[in-house]
Amino acid sequence: MKPLISHIVTAVTGTDASIYAAKYAIVLAKQYHCKLTAVYVVDTATIKQLTLSKIFIQEEAAEYEKSLETNGKRYLTFIDELAHAKGVKIEKITKKGAIFSEVLQTAEEKKADLILLGGWEKDTKTRDIIGHSHREIMANSKCSVMLVKEPNIDLIYKNA
Repeated sequence: MKPLISHIVTAVTGTDASIYAAKYAIVLAKQYHCKLTAVYVVDTATIKQLTLSKIFIQEEAAEYEKSLETNGKRYLTFIDELAHAKGVKIEKITKKGAIFSEVLQTAEEKKADLILLGGWEKDTKTRDIIGHSHREIMANSKCSVMLVKEPNIDLIYKNA
């Protein structure tokens, strides 16, 4: 019988909640000997909407996209360090597009059994964009999706 979980994809957004989900994913991958993929999506879909709505001019949009790419690399490097500290190998992927569609595509490409998402954010601006993506992932995923809200994840990670 095939194990229930053999490959986990965790969505990294840079929020505290997504970092907690990544720590949870690292602990799960270690305990169950799973493959682990962390995906960060440069949300070019939202940038395009903001440009079309004349909220951004083209130069601002390009600068913001570059900033998101830099932040994404930093977040993925941090998560890679967390995984390495626990002896877990992690594949890091950066994509561009709509967050939900790119996370779903990554899960399908990797034949993931589980997608881990961070819980809801208190900051309303972040929560709205992330919340929409989370709903779309939950509604359209072909594998199980888990929303991580573990209050003791730092302690669990530390003891793993």
